[in-house]
Amino acid sequence: MSNSPKNLNDTAWEQLFTKYDILKQVDTHGRFEISATQIKDFREPRLMAKFDHTINLPKIFADNRLAILPITRGDYVISHFEAYHKFEKDDAPITRVSLPTYIQSLDSSNIPSEAIALNCAVAAGIVAEFLQDEDIVPTVSGRMGSGSFAFNIANSRANALCCIHVTNSQIEIDAAYEGVEGLALFEAKRDLSEDFLVRQLYYPYRVWRNRVTKIVRPLFLVYSNGIYRLYEYAFQDLNNYSSLVLISQKNYSVEDTTIEITDIQGILSQAITAQEPEIPFPQADSFERVINICELLNGQELSRNDVTEQYAFDARQTNYYTDAARYLGLLEKTKYGLTPVYSLSDKGKRILNLRFKQRQLAYCDCILSHKAFSDALRKYLEIGNMPQTGDIVEIMKQADLYHVESDSTFERRSSTVKCWLNWIIGLINE
Repeated sequence: MSNSPKNLNDTAWEQLFTKYDILKQVDTHGRFEISATQIKDFREPRLMAKFDHTINLPKIFADNRLAILPITRGDYVISHFEAYHKFEKDDAPITRVSLPTYIQSLDSSNIPSEAIALNCAVAAGIVAEFLQDEDIVPTVSGRMGSGSFAFNIANSRANALCCIHVTNSQIEIDAAYEGVEGLALFEAKRDLSEDFLVRQLYYPYRVWRNRVTKIVRPLFLVYSNGIYRLYEYAFQDLNNYSSLVLISQKNYSVEDTTIEITDIQGILSQAITAQEPEIPFPQADSFERVINICELLNGQELSRNDVTEQYAFDARQTNYYTDAARYLGLLEKTKYGLTPVYSLSDKGKRILNLRFKQRQLAYCDCILSHKAFSDALRKYLEIGNMPQTGDIVEIMKQADLYHVESDSTFERRSSTVKCWLNWIIGLINE
C-alpha cells in the first residue's frame, strides 16, 4: 500500500475512479477499459497513463494492486495485472572498454541522454561484445504502430491468465541493432529503479517477432555514473507477457574504474570536517540514486513534482533523495512561490565533470566531510567489518546532527550510514 503524499495524478485518477466506479467494474468484470477522451476530462492522458515503474503508479492503483496497459492508440485497460518486472541484481564485474581514438564528438564523462548513452555503447564496442555479434548495424527506432496481436498476462487476483487484445497501439523503440543472426531491440534509461514496465519490451518484441524471421532479442540498457548496465531478456512463451526471464547481465565502463583501499584511506585522512547543515540527516539508503538524481538534474532545473513524475521516485523518495544531495552540497533548492525547485550546485557540476575515479573519490569526500560518516568508516576499517547498529548510533549522537533526537530516528537513519559506507567500500576493486 502506498503511503506517499498525493500528487496531481493521484487526485485526477481518484476522480476518474469515482465517476466510472472503476473498482466495482474491475471486481465485476475483471477489467475496465477507459479512453483517452475520458481521461482528458481530468488531466492530459500522456501524463496519466505512462508509469514506467511501480513507484510511479497513482495511489489508488498502488493501494489496489492495479496496473494500466494501452490496447489501441487511444484506449487503455485497467486490471490487477502483474505488469512489472523487478531488475535482477547487477553485481557482475565491470568490463573496461574504450572509445576509438578517432572519436571526437562523444565525451564518455558527459552522457546527457539515453540516445547518447546508446551511441557511446555502440562506439565503444559494448553492444557488439554483449550481443557477441560484430556485424550489427542500427536499423529501426522511434514511434510506430503495433499492428494487432493478443497475449496472456498474469493477474494478482486470479489463478488464470487474462487475455488482452491490442490493435494499433503506439510503441516506441529507443534503438535496434540487427546482425546476421538476430535483431536486438533496446530500451534505454538513465534513471536507476527497482523495476520496469514489461510492456516496454513486450510490445516491440511482439511487433518485430512477426516481421522478421531472425531471433528477436529484448534488451535493457541502464546508464548511470559511468556504468553501462546491460540486461538481455527472453519471453519463454511468445503469447505470454508474464513469461519474461533474464538471459544475461553485464556491466561496462569506458573509463578506468580501478580504486584501491589506499585511495579511500587517503580521502578519509584528508577530509575536512564540515559543520552540520540545517538539512535533515540523510534517509536515502541508495547512494547510487543520490548520484543518479544529480545526473538527472544536470543542465536543468526541476520542481519537486517534475522529479516525482518523470523519474523512478515517489513523492517521499523525492524529498529524501533531494535532501540527501543537498546535505552533501550537491543540489540547491529554491522556491518559486510555494513550489520547491532543484538544481545542481556549483560543487555538483564540478564533480559531474570529473573522470570516473576522481568523481567517485569526490563523492567519498562529500560523505566523509561529515563526522558521523568519517568516524563510522574509521571504526569499519579498524574492526574489518560493518559496526553494529548500536555503535553507529553512538557515533551519530556525537556528531551534533540537525533535528535528530529520538533513539528510533537515530536507529532509522543509521541504515543510511551503513549503506553509504558499503557503497564506499564497494568502490574498492584493486
